[in-house]
Amino acid sequence: MSARPLCDRAQALGSTHRPSKRPALVLVATVLASSLDFVDGSVVNVGVPAIGRSLHGDAALLQWVINGYLLPLSALLLLGGALGDRFGRRRLLAIGIGLFACGSAACALAPSLEWLIAARAAQGLAAAVMLPNSLAVLGATFRRRGAQPAVGIWAAAASIAAAIGPLLGGWLIDTIGWRAIFLINLPLGRRRRRTALYAVERDPTGADRTPLDFSGAALVTLAVTGLTWGLTEGAGAMGWRAAPIGAVVAGALFAAAFVWTERRLGDKAMTPLALFGSRPLVALNLLTLLLYGAVAGFMLLLPFLLITEVGYSATEAGAALLPFPFVMSVVSPLAGGLAGRVGAKPLLIAGSTLVAVGLLLGLLAGHGGDYWTTVLPSVIAVALRHVLRRRAADHRRAGSVDGRHTGAASGLNSAVAQLGGVIVIALVGAVLATRGLALVGAFHAAAIAGAMVALAAGVAIVFLFPTRAGERG
Repeated sequence: MSARPLCDRAQALGSTHRPSKRPALVLVATVLASSLDFVDGSVVNVGVPAIGRSLHGDAALLQWVINGYLLPLSALLLLGGALGDRFGRRRLLAIGIGLFACGSAACALAPSLEWLIAARAAQGLAAAVMLPNSLAVLGATFRRRGAQPAVGIWAAAASIAAAIGPLLGGWLIDTIGWRAIFLINLPLGRRRRRTALYAVERDPTGADRTPLDFSGAALVTLAVTGLTWGLTEGAGAMGWRAAPIGAVVAGALFAAAFVWTERRLGDKAMTPLALFGSRPLVALNLLTLLLYGAVAGFMLLLPFLLITEVGYSATEAGAALLPFPFVMSVVSPLAGGLAGRVGAKPLLIAGSTLVAVGLLLGLLAGHGGDYWTTVLPSVIAVALRHVLRRRAADHRRAGSVDGRHTGAASGLNSAVAQLGGVIVIALVGAVLATRGLALVGAFHAAAIAGAMVALAAGVAIVFLFPTRAGERG
């Protein structure tokens, strides 16, 4: 199960594009395109043990199988949407799907872990182009028909795809091998590209000539890369020597340069600094960074523990995460109404608390016992958090910024969620490097640390998030 958010509703609801004459097919095309990312992200978590055995990779490199994908996605997600505004969303959607399929082929053919990591980075770049443009096309198509139901269907389908992905991936790994989890993207990607090109109307003539913030994109990519490599190596086998410390310092300097550049560009920036003038939005992004980081680490380490130590097959480890779609489908409608009645703040605090409880329940895993008492309670608690947090954030985010920045605010929240996963996965290499009782102990230590991070997210909401619905901060 991926920990990433079911992305930019505001971007979808606020997009402008020529509506399609085939709206049902557009919905199918955008769901199928987005599911490439959601399924792939969740499947690879289950495949990490098999990939490590096959390609003889150490823990540090195995981390990059995940972060090699998340890093370009988190850094370039906002730029991908801007490229669609400039060069056409239909065109960029088709290009993104095609590049994703090519990256998947390169992953399947990888003769070494280094090759696989490079191919995963290509997939992440493709997803950064594909995801924002699929949502923008969806919102524009249903703008006159009411986009909320269509976006709700898209989100539900993506949730189910992300949850079923580990089971499908586990079965493919057990029956064919880990390369099959990437090969399956080739025929699916080709069909999805054709559907998108057929269903989506051609991009209107007269391109948007707003300058693209390439300098901001380059600086944030360098910042995230430096921080990620430094944290990965510093927390791993290399230790906190000169090179990892230097990388972290360089990443921080690039981040400062990114902030300076965005301030200079004002509203033309990829991430307008005016967004950070809203206290509720700052609180939401801090919550997202912490919670998605904690859950991303959990979703990587839980299948790894179950397969490596407890004796689950890849299929069984994937099936262990299946309660997610059922919990989300049952609780999501109830949570939506609850957010309207009690407000977003209580639900955000409850979601953070549920993550902490769920991660602490993860301490039951690794000591024997059946699935129902050692794994399921943790999975259900974390799934409940996913629903509460998403519903509360959707209910509140639109009122946290002015209309000019609604799409940018939603895109920023999605990018921050990916960044949370990047940072935490960079820090968990020590767990992936252990086996036996040491692995169980390291997993439990990571679960406790994750629970503390989740509680910190709740504290941030308590002190930073306004109670009154109309307050922007």
